[in-house]
Amino acid sequence: MTVLRISLRSFFAHKGRMVLSGMAIVLSVAFVCGTLVFTGTLNSTFDRFFGSLTSDVRVAPVAEEHAQETGRPDTIAADVADRVRAVDGVAAADGQVMTEHLTLVDAGGEQIDGSGGPTFGADWGPAIQRSMDLAEGRAPSGPGEALLDADTAERQGVAIGDRLDIVAVPGRVTVEVTGLASFRDTNPGAAFVLLDPAAAAERLLGAADEISTVEVVAADGVSDDELRERIVAALGDGYDVETRAEGEQALRDEVGFLGVVRYAMLGFAGIAVLVGIFLIVNTFSMLVAQRTREIGLMRAIGSSRRQVNRSVLTEALLLGVVGSVLGIGAGIGLAVGLMALMDAAGVTMDTSRLTVTAAVPVAGLAVGVVTTLVAAWLPARRAGRVSPMAALREAGTPGDGRAGRVRAALGLLLSGAGAAALVAAANSDEASGGSALLGLGLLATLVGAVVVAPLLASVVVRAVSAVVLRAFGPVGRMAGRNALRNPRRTGATAGALMIGLALVGGLGVVGSSVVASASDQLDRSVGADFIVDSSSSQAFTPDAVRAVRETPGLGHVTELTSVSVELTTADGGSSAQELVAADPTYADDLRTETLSGELAAAYEPDHLSVPESFATEHGLAVGDELTARFVGGETVPLTLAAITSEDTVLDQGAMYLALDTARAHLPAERMPSTTTLFATADDGAEDAAYAALQESLREFPMYEVNNQADYKQLLEDEIGALLNIVYGLLALAIVVAILGVVNTLTLSVVERTREIGLMRAIGLSRRQLRRMIRLESVVIAVFGAVLGLGLGLAWGVTAQRVLALEGFDVLEIPWPTLLTVLAASAVVGLVAALLPAFRAGRLPVLRAIAT
Repeated sequence: MTVLRISLRSFFAHKGRMVLSGMAIVLSVAFVCGTLVFTGTLNSTFDRFFGSLTSDVRVAPVAEEHAQETGRPDTIAADVADRVRAVDGVAAADGQVMTEHLTLVDAGGEQIDGSGGPTFGADWGPAIQRSMDLAEGRAPSGPGEALLDADTAERQGVAIGDRLDIVAVPGRVTVEVTGLASFRDTNPGAAFVLLDPAAAAERLLGAADEISTVEVVAADGVSDDELRERIVAALGDGYDVETRAEGEQALRDEVGFLGVVRYAMLGFAGIAVLVGIFLIVNTFSMLVAQRTREIGLMRAIGSSRRQVNRSVLTEALLLGVVGSVLGIGAGIGLAVGLMALMDAAGVTMDTSRLTVTAAVPVAGLAVGVVTTLVAAWLPARRAGRVSPMAALREAGTPGDGRAGRVRAALGLLLSGAGAAALVAAANSDEASGGSALLGLGLLATLVGAVVVAPLLASVVVRAVSAVVLRAFGPVGRMAGRNALRNPRRTGATAGALMIGLALVGGLGVVGSSVVASASDQLDRSVGADFIVDSSSSQAFTPDAVRAVRETPGLGHVTELTSVSVELTTADGGSSAQELVAADPTYADDLRTETLSGELAAAYEPDHLSVPESFATEHGLAVGDELTARFVGGETVPLTLAAITSEDTVLDQGAMYLALDTARAHLPAERMPSTTTLFATADDGAEDAAYAALQESLREFPMYEVNNQADYKQLLEDEIGALLNIVYGLLALAIVVAILGVVNTLTLSVVERTREIGLMRAIGLSRRQLRRMIRLESVVIAVFGAVLGLGLGLAWGVTAQRVLALEGFDVLEIPWPTLLTVLAASAVVGLVAALLPAFRAGRLPVLRAIAT
């Protein structure tokens, strides 16, 4: 109890000094808890949505293994609903038409779609009416009428009476919006257009006697599993029959980004927690140093080492509990803010259904309390080792030279091992092995840099001081010496900033190298002037292909798709493969290097090409015969015409054959639709052809026309957007690191109060004092930035060498970005020192000397 009273008294006596450490805990716990609440609410929103779309039992077309993706919706006969309806235990069985192989276009030619979700076309029948209600207007009553979901209508500004075009595989149809339908539960962001049941099958599927699924409602007392078995027995093979639970899980699996978002955000939260540990270690180390005499008095009157240790850890426990509780509340607020942002982006999330499970406070307390106790353990142990006489004799913790030497040796050993792993990764011959070595090297160099940072501080800080502080005269020299006074403290403070900036630097190098490599590949390999592809999952309709082919000013147009086959080689090996089926002109549009044979010959009837790895694995040579079973079509022999190099990013590992070969061996209804178009302009007519091609596809806004410059910019924008998200998430770790700089300087000012008073007494002005503290902060921040960016460069260059094994062989270092980050670090140091410098300048001289 005595230890607890002492800890409470000390905690509240130094509560001002604990604030910034507490803020680090609050931010770290808030990110963890906010992630859990946000992703939990996101998951529950989608779960409710999936539940509203699924029935007790669903009968769908059979899901074939390695099925041929045709770009058209899979269907079953409409009379299957009658057969299911006759099964014992079925309360209702309704055929449903539903597909996402379509695009909505408004009267102005703009695409209407879900806010990040797909666009569905369905019939306004009994099945969909179990989850949606008619909110306004009237139901569609003919082939030229449709409903639109109310969320999409509001978001896209569509009103009852407006006319929309539905572009689907069967063709283009214009409909009038007669009403708006709304989900009984939250719709996360999908768009729904609902047609008259009599017209839906023909307009959306292309066959009046076909449906997408049979949605079954079980009678009372009949379980889903039991009803499923009865339906399977009644229908036989050829159908995929699944229960509600299976259907919901299948939908969850299709939305795989939910898990990625959760673990990515938790990963960045972990980085923030790691950075927070540095701050807490520094805080308690300095507090223990400032309370050395107090600890000595406690030891002199009978306190044991264990009691002193327990006293410090009790303070840490109090800090961890208070910070965690505040962090849990802040995390819930953060989740609400993220939901508001998602809602503004069009992904509907209902804040009234916030999902806060028991795991949220448990995780928050675990992260905050355990992190704080772990971080405070070393200072607590150090406090317990202070002898009473040494503590009473001096106001500072005695240095441990031996521990410093061991730390330096361990840091150098880890850094050397990590550097060796990075070198081995850069020289690896296999991407998988190189990736493993890269991960090992990254971890070892990070830990090594953290451990050896005090040793590096004495070298780097001197160099930085010579370059940055020389212009500030004696004040600058004092700032540099202050930063070097306690290298361990400087290293820990800079180490927190180092982690975030190392990741920024490494990812910046990787992102720039990927963009540069892809651009280089485009310049060297793509001979086509234009690439036309879909901005959604919809394949090209025949009308769109025809519009492109009829565009004036084009020398040739190449259609491309993918066909599924099972290849059998002479050695008896058999494997499922996706072959690129294209017009012969694709050999000019994408210049793929061949190691043997001629690629143009692969586009001759019943010929193909294979990549080097496949040929090596099966011992193939040009002229060999392979047996190809086209999924849904014929089994035929194909002659190997070329073996291609895999030293590329574009179409790496692809197998090629002619479109005419695929058409000859596949029924028309199983032939995949075109997925990409390439086009080349007549000589000297590139600009005119570009404008004409865009005009030809004006009525098809889901297809994008890109020349090579557009494609490069698109790639750069996508990589840049991804990096910006990552940098935004890393900003939390950098904010915590800044708090560490502020806290270190604040406690340092307290520690040096008498020294500051003496300097003021002998003539140092307030302005000079504040400048000295600001410069000290700048040096620490720049030291962390130099260390972090140096690590990031090493990581990024090594990662690029590993990626070079996958074809990304251009190293691009974003020097402007790195130099901007370095300059920004100096500004961060300047800003972080404003409050400590202001407080130091306000210290009364005589009171400071008497402290």
